[in-house]
Order: sequence, then structure tokens, then C-alpha cells
Amino acid sequence: MTEPTRIPAPDGVAPATQYSHVVTATGRFVAVSGQLALDEDGELVGEGDPAAQARQVFENLRRCLTAAGATFDDVVKLTYFVTDMTHLPAIRAARAAHIPDDRLPASSAVQVAALVGPRFLLEVEAFAVVAA
Repeated sequence: MTEPTRIPAPDGVAPATQYSHVVTATGRFVAVSGQLALDEDGELVGEGDPAAQARQVFENLRRCLTAAGATFDDVVKLTYFVTDMTHLPAIRAARAAHIPDDRLPASSAVQVAALVGPRFLLEVEAFAVVAA
């Protein structure tokens, strides 16, 4: 795989903050389903605590990426589904523990009325590209 190219501010587009507008990469595509704050036993981690839920979600993403032979360095796109946009700082802090600011993927954040269960505050899916 070639090193992903991140373009945070294409000509004529307002500069990105906390994400890259465009990421290009060549290799094997990996899609990770939206991850919730569930531990390996299927128990909710961090009820009512967006920071704890975000940390668990990113740990689950890491484990899924590892199972596919990928790392956070290979992630080209993250999508955040949140029940409240005020949770974004907690999500960004959890992301920062895994992805440095100079390697930010393309991202989307969507506020939703509800997730699969009322105790979940966020869900995150990932797309990665790794060497074939």
C-alpha cells in the first residue's frame, strides 16, 4: 500500500478542523461496522458517560482493525453517530489516543435521535485501506 495522502484543505474549500477533507490510498479495503461501547462479554461500558463509551468504542475499533490486519494508521474514514453533539470532545479525546493529529482521516459526524439501544450515546464506523 502506498502511504495514505491526507488533504485537509483542498483549494476553494474551508480548512478542516479535527479531520481531513480528503484521504487517498491504494490497497485492500477494510470496512468496520459501527462499534458500540460493549465489552467482550456484551456488557455496556460507561452508562451515561460519553468519555468512557468513546474509549471503549475506540478499543473495539482497534480490535476489529487488528483482526483484519489493519491499524489506525490505515484508517481513511470515520463516521460518528451521536445522540448529542456535545459528546464530540469526548470522542475526539478517545480518537487522539489512537490517531495523531497529523494522520486524521476523513470524517463525518451525524446526530441521531437514537441508536440501537437507549443507553448507547455513540457509535463509530471505520474504513481502512491496507497493503494487499
